[in-house]
Amino acid sequence: MEWTFIDTWIVFVGALSAGACALLGNYLLLRRMSMMGDAISHAVLPGLAIAFLITGSRDSLPMLMGAILVGVITTLMIQGIDRLSGLDRGASMGVVFTTLFAIGLILIRQAADHVDLDPSCVLYGAIELTPLDTVALLGWEIPQAAITSGFMLVLNLLFVLVFFKELKITSFDPALATTMGFNADAIHYVLMTLVAATTIAAFESVGSILVIAMLIVPGATAHLMTDRLGAMLFISIVFAVLSAFLGHLGAITIPTWFGFRDTSTAGMMAVATGFLFLLAFFFSPRYGVFSRIASQFRLGLRIVGDDILGFLYRYQELAPAEAEPIPATEIKNALRSDLAVNMMIWRLKAKGFVQQKNGGYALTSSGLNAGKGLIRSHRLWESYLCNVMGYCDADVHQHAHQFEHFTDPKLQEALVQVTGNPDQDPHHREIPK
Repeated sequence: MEWTFIDTWIVFVGALSAGACALLGNYLLLRRMSMMGDAISHAVLPGLAIAFLITGSRDSLPMLMGAILVGVITTLMIQGIDRLSGLDRGASMGVVFTTLFAIGLILIRQAADHVDLDPSCVLYGAIELTPLDTVALLGWEIPQAAITSGFMLVLNLLFVLVFFKELKITSFDPALATTMGFNADAIHYVLMTLVAATTIAAFESVGSILVIAMLIVPGATAHLMTDRLGAMLFISIVFAVLSAFLGHLGAITIPTWFGFRDTSTAGMMAVATGFLFLLAFFFSPRYGVFSRIASQFRLGLRIVGDDILGFLYRYQELAPAEAEPIPATEIKNALRSDLAVNMMIWRLKAKGFVQQKNGGYALTSSGLNAGKGLIRSHRLWESYLCNVMGYCDADVHQHAHQFEHFTDPKLQEALVQVTGNPDQDPHHREIPK
């Protein structure tokens, strides 16, 4: 593989396009309007075709104006159908964008008879050719696509920075935004206008079909990584830029493994965004599949540890002072677990809560205090459920057993206040002090 300045420009253009799309895509994702980006990116085709047929030119300005106009019309039509027909928003989007997209393809096909404008270029993009179309800027030959995409990235970034609060409120609660004096509809239409403009800027690089990957996937990936909006915006741009680099690198290397020369860079960039999303889907710290499995496993072990402490406390509470320590087999039979009990007994011994003697196990002074706190929470919950909530006929023991594992001292004190600090639970067992 030989990396040249052309490869650098391809990655640079792709990164600018992906970053500009990802920045706005976060807000489409938060507004549950992910398909709106897809609808606009497809529906603006008639605007492109009409602009060319009227002007006879592929200059960026008329193309951009035509696309923005159709993008706004698309948004109005979708909202109009949504409000007046009773259809859900997804069906409204489907009706509008498929119809406009088909019209756009017909018009693009008609325009292709007069100029080298063909549907495949509009659909799939031609990012590999963008370094060849350059303009002079400050003594440098810079690809036109880089200037266009860079301008949209800066414009979108300024829009997000200036209206960060308004965008945040209108994305999560438009009704609250209206009561606070923000014009939620105006913010919405400006956002949709910028989405349309960004889509046109990305056409030359990634095409209309792949632009939706840049609009949605980086934001969705970032959303798996964090719940903070500011961090989400930053992470989405990082993922967008990284997908541009990995996509082009994959386009010029992976096909050679199978005897081919290369493949579509724009397509591989979209594949790279999907690959990064899958990594976040499985391995993100909070929402990743494996992270949640590990968290549930740790929680399960902690509950088993609590159950061991509670079981040993009840045994020492009821057994005579000279009673022998309870064997591990009885603990396993009582808790209906084997491996987890072995693991947590070892863990509790390491923490100094459990000691082994005479072939059995007993609580240490530290373990006795920990078990006492757990049983206190359990019996306070039983008192609350029976005496306050009136669930004496229900299985309050089972519910209290679930709640006891998540009761901290503050909640325990609140239970004391609500229940009147009882001495005994509904089963007439002493509540430890």
